[in-house]
Amino acid sequence: MERTTQLTARRAEPAPPAGPTGSPTTSRPRGTTPSGARVYDPAVRGSLHVRAAQVLDANWTGTSTVPSRGLYPHQWSWDSAFIAIGLRHISPLRAQTELETLLDAQWADGRIPHIVFNPSVPFDAYFPSPDFWRSSTAGRAAGAPRTVQTSGIVQPPVHALAAWLVHLADPGLSLARGFLARVYPHLAAWHRYLLHHRDLGGGGLASVVHPWEQGMDNSPAWDAPLSRITPAPARSFRRADLAHGAPEDRPTDLDYGRYVRLATEYRDGGYADGNSMFAVEDPAFNALLIASEHALACIAQELGAPGTARQARAERLTGALIDRLWDPVEGMFFCRDVYGGEMRKSGALDRDQRFGSSAPGSERRSPTGTLVPERTVSGLIPLLLPTLPRDITTALLRTLRGPHFSLGDATRLVPSYDLLGEAFDPHRYWRGPAWFNTGWLLERGLRLHGEQADADALREALLETAGTSDFAEYVDPYTGEACGAAGFGWTAALTLDLLHDQPGQGVSPTGTGTFDRSDKGGGRG
Repeated sequence: MERTTQLTARRAEPAPPAGPTGSPTTSRPRGTTPSGARVYDPAVRGSLHVRAAQVLDANWTGTSTVPSRGLYPHQWSWDSAFIAIGLRHISPLRAQTELETLLDAQWADGRIPHIVFNPSVPFDAYFPSPDFWRSSTAGRAAGAPRTVQTSGIVQPPVHALAAWLVHLADPGLSLARGFLARVYPHLAAWHRYLLHHRDLGGGGLASVVHPWEQGMDNSPAWDAPLSRITPAPARSFRRADLAHGAPEDRPTDLDYGRYVRLATEYRDGGYADGNSMFAVEDPAFNALLIASEHALACIAQELGAPGTARQARAERLTGALIDRLWDPVEGMFFCRDVYGGEMRKSGALDRDQRFGSSAPGSERRSPTGTLVPERTVSGLIPLLLPTLPRDITTALLRTLRGPHFSLGDATRLVPSYDLLGEAFDPHRYWRGPAWFNTGWLLERGLRLHGEQADADALREALLETAGTSDFAEYVDPYTGEACGAAGFGWTAALTLDLLHDQPGQGVSPTGTGTFDRSDKGGGRG
């Protein structure tokens, strides 16, 4: 069992601050004061820096940052992690507060909910709203907090990585506030929840039980698993998202009805895991869990505890990721539909009552599952991992540069879905558009494995497109045309991170390991 209650900082005096990649510096990061207050340095940072900081100021609520004032007026889990990564450059104190606010809403079973609701926002501003999730009542058995309303599902576990990078931005401030010592138990409990409650396929990986949990809500990878779900009637919900975006760019009413049905059944089952018809092992979700395990090892070591057990766990998870989700013929990782394999008889659940008439009655699916043959950007995100075998990184790079994603060729940014896929649409939510958080993750992965030219080119494309699109939620991968909300939180935050980043020689871009630049596509942490 992890040490979660007695970890203390190992140094009595603040350590010399470290740069954003973990490389030592001789002073606190430029652009901040000892308290973490923001100081603009336009001569160095440029107008893009100022504009990005203004977006984050406009979206700041006093304790957290909303992704978008209109479309997403609450706190979102993985948005806040990415936002903290950018905020650390202009206000380490605000970045720490961002993560602390989110972790204050953690459930007793360890889950970090994907939405923390702002009680001052009217219920009709966003759906599903607090009265849909009913977290404090429906989630009582799972330990939902009573004093704050949240959703009952989760999002990708970027949080430990974010916490470590936030610490590195100003170690003195972090130590003075006891930041790592306070967040470590929360993060350890979060990972335990995913590894113990969500290993629904029995192969060591975490499963998502709703498309919203993976973050790429409308991905074609969900089409097959969702086809088993009878949609909720259209009259039973109201789509607030259509007031902020073109209907042709958003999920269809049919898909949305299935999302609502899944969420309703999960809620009515007390948010207990393992009773859903939808369970998918996703490459990006698990790659981010592995990257955050590496980060937790760094945090544990900083607090004076051994990090070897977490490093070993990260290695085991990397092996499970390869065993379960890697397709050597296609040269990328695919989602595994946990309940998509052969059927086996079980009288444990009345599936017709719980999931509608299209469900297979008293039959329950085998947990072995099948791979979903849809090429999505999720299958490339494991490039972020430092210990992938050389042959796998080489194949991933070939796929990233090839006709399906066209890095450095036909596209300006990496699309969210296969350019040659039947479902590709350059403007429809996660079915083709390029997103800045996935671009940032791939830039990190390219740099980690020594692909500096591609990383530099992607970085410049991300910065240019963020500026010309007014920090759009997502963009057309070919033209960079803005889609979705403008002034989007993580777009602005990750722009700041790319502007400030100065990768250190031999230091991982995530600050969680080292690599040999001469070892193209086969680094070791």
